[in-house]
Amino acid sequence: SFEKNKIHTDPHPLPLTNSPWPTLLILGVYALFVLKLGKLYMQKRQPYNLRKLLMCYNLGQVAYNGLFFGITFYNLIIKQICNWRCMEPFPFGHEHKNLERYVHYAYFINKILDLLDTVFFVLRKSYKQISFLHVYHHVMMCCGCYLVMRFYGTGGHLNFVGMLNSLVHTVMYFYYFLSAYYPGLKASLWWKKYITISQLMQFLMLFSYAAYILVFSRDCGYPACLLLVQIVQAVIMIYMFGNFYVKTYVQAKKKQQ
Repeated sequence: SFEKNKIHTDPHPLPLTNSPWPTLLILGVYALFVLKLGKLYMQKRQPYNLRKLLMCYNLGQVAYNGLFFGITFYNLIIKQICNWRCMEPFPFGHEHKNLERYVHYAYFINKILDLLDTVFFVLRKSYKQISFLHVYHHVMMCCGCYLVMRFYGTGGHLNFVGMLNSLVHTVMYFYYFLSAYYPGLKASLWWKKYITISQLMQFLMLFSYAAYILVFSRDCGYPACLLLVQIVQAVIMIYMFGNFYVKTYVQAKKKQQ
């Protein structure tokens, strides 16, 4: 229950986390711009040349996600600071609590930075890339990360989500960097579809792990409702990414034959 887990919430909230309004405002402005206002603004304008900006942004994201993955992998896999059968947030005063707080917060900030992907699509008039899947994924990752941190606490099973997601994003943003740096090379980057496959594998692992905890670690204090939300979201994302993969790489290939 919420009251049972209230002790895990942060008594000294980090910037943007003390109230839901900053996150709601950011997501509201984001949705309004990428779905309506941005397209109206660009209606009589030529696409912006953002090549240099995209190179810097994508390389920055590679570094950010790569560093995040390295830190979480080292602490979760090498040092094994968490109990994999039940990753509850560390209590305040624990030697690893500050590490957990700032790593979770860094992940939350990165989900906000990810929103710029869609903004760049609008400014370049790459509207076909602004799919329901794309917008839904960005909003849910940002919103979900905030809600867990705000109403339950930092870390816990979200550590595993962050580790997998940052690895996939490191590869994804490196692909984007190469595409921006070598525009003529984009068509020959054959491993683009494997990024989608890695995203599917990510959600399959998140589904399996949450289901395992829910079924085999019933004494775990991590809220079952959060695990169920993770399972439902994983199923939704598997369906949408799977549908995208079939349409983009299977059906499109058959049409070319």
